[in-house]
Amino acid sequence: MDRYIRELIAEGENQHLDFKYCVSDSRKIARTLSAFANTEGGRLLIGVRDNGSIAGIRSDEEIYMVDTAVQLFCKPEVDYSIRQHIVGGKTVLEVEVRKGSDRPYKAMNEDGRWISYFRHLDQNLAANRVLLQIWKKEKKVSGVLVKFSKPENTLMEYLQKNGSVTLSKFRKISGISAYRAEAILANLIIFRVLVMDASEKGFTYSIRPDDSGKKE
Repeated sequence: MDRYIRELIAEGENQHLDFKYCVSDSRKIARTLSAFANTEGGRLLIGVRDNGSIAGIRSDEEIYMVDTAVQLFCKPEVDYSIRQHIVGGKTVLEVEVRKGSDRPYKAMNEDGRWISYFRHLDQNLAANRVLLQIWKKEKKVSGVLVKFSKPENTLMEYLQKNGSVTLSKFRKISGISAYRAEAILANLIIFRVLVMDASEKGFTYSIRPDDSGKKE
């Protein structure tokens, strides 16, 4: 088990792995747990510093804080398990979160608001309305229809010339409402025509590689 944890730590924080030195606020842990559930699942190692050094947990109180995060600050509750590992005489908690089947999973922030997060590389970012629509539509994907009309064609022509687009730019060039623009982007992502790139600065959309982006 010592080797298993050290090999995980050697990977560094990434899309599926996060480190926490300690748990001082269950709501902050809830954010990471819900982000994993909304994305591809992942592992949270508690008792590990950001630089990968092992600090160990202070007491079993850490386990209680994780349970509290799931039961009180995640909605719906995420599917998780906890294991304890002894590494160099110190205890590290491994919290494994499975990808959820009931997205979006939300976490309560410090202001009492429920927010959906997703995992992007080593960050937990707040989901935008396009991503929320994707999760909603994926539950009934058989009933989603993509029909290329003027806005879709305008979008694809713009992307072929410029590479990527923001939601606001798409609305401007197509002259449609925010809701319709979000729905179009969500549909095209679901059907693997477009991909979304996220960062703390915002979201952009581009044609999926190896896809001509043209109407069949």
